[in-house]
Amino acid sequence: MLWALALVQDAAAAEKSILVFGDSLSAAYGIAQSRGWVALLAEKLKQERPDYSVANASISGETSAGGLARIDAALARHRPAVVIVELGANDGLRGLPLGQMKANLGTIIERARKSGARVLLVGMKLPPNYGQDYTRGFESAFAEVGKRYKVALLPFLLEGFAEKPEYFQPDRIHPNEQAQPLILERVWQALRPLLR
Repeated sequence: MLWALALVQDAAAAEKSILVFGDSLSAAYGIAQSRGWVALLAEKLKQERPDYSVANASISGETSAGGLARIDAALARHRPAVVIVELGANDGLRGLPLGQMKANLGTIIERARKSGARVLLVGMKLPPNYGQDYTRGFESAFAEVGKRYKVALLPFLLEGFAEKPEYFQPDRIHPNEQAQPLILERVWQALRPLLR
């Protein structure tokens, strides 16, 4: 009996966690949680990397400042091996200062690394109606942060379907259920090299 208990404890200790730390794009806004890309990632890991589990600490409407306020508690709770940072879209949609967004993302990355986690930074783009300078600055912010902190970067979460209305909910901001497998594929390609 003790031997069996030890095996269970060893298996639990061996499981590594991936923390998804994002906003509505990762929180399955407007669709069933079980159909969101994070839930699909959990299913994929069961098949391909059963030594990893997923914890989703994403909150709809979250900004980089909100994420910064929560990161320490999330790291302490989940003790992840990998953190997927998917924040910044709401900063952009609200026209918040890009310098502050970059600083917030940088601090989140630093804290995740200090906890021992590897980091995947996920970038976004804005619609053109936010003005050329802000839109360009927003898009390049993720590459700048990724380069500065030397972390893996997925440049654009919605690459390949952002211009296709059939993949979005009526608000044209949030991807629908049909888009979730496409998001998963983008994330998986960037995440897989970090799963050691």
